[in-house]
Amino acid sequence: MTSETIISIFLGVGLAASVGFRVFLPLFALSMAAYFDVWQLNDNWQWIGSLAAVITLGVATLVEIFAYFIPWVDNLLDSVAVPLAAVAGTAVMVSTVADLDPVITWSLAIIAGGGTATAIKGAGATGRLASTATTGGLANPLVSTLETGTAAVVTTASIFAPFFAAILVIIILFIIFRIYRKLRPRPKT
Repeated sequence: MTSETIISIFLGVGLAASVGFRVFLPLFALSMAAYFDVWQLNDNWQWIGSLAAVITLGVATLVEIFAYFIPWVDNLLDSVAVPLAAVAGTAVMVSTVADLDPVITWSLAIIAGGGTATAIKGAGATGRLASTATTGGLANPLVSTLETGTAAVVTTASIFAPFFAAILVIIILFIIFRIYRKLRPRPKT
């Protein structure tokens, strides 16, 4: 396995994690990176670097970001975004992984890409429901700002410093796991 392959895996995992916070922002950033030749995508995914894809994903990103600032609409979006995150996380992983056998690429994409995106999106959706239930949706814009900011930071790190992004993803997943362990109901003894 070459260093280019390892870096491409880190890029894919970082972008997949970002998809868990905002589905379209990492796709838009990847599109921009491909358009400006910052990253080369796999041959079948070159279309992501087209001007049409940049514009389409840019508009989708803006709509998604602003829609998450509307209480109750954000919860509705989460019901659609959880399965979409799995697909998008898998797609960004497949589009970025270089020089691996297709079986390994798709296995990595489904497990690391789709799995990471789904875990983060599921945790975010649960957190937003809790925020809605406890604050009547008043704190949801704060949650949305935090999620969008995290997506932007992890996406930027993924494109420009993939190894650092992989470390960020591990930290984020560790934090989510710790929060989940504290919040899950304890069995009665």
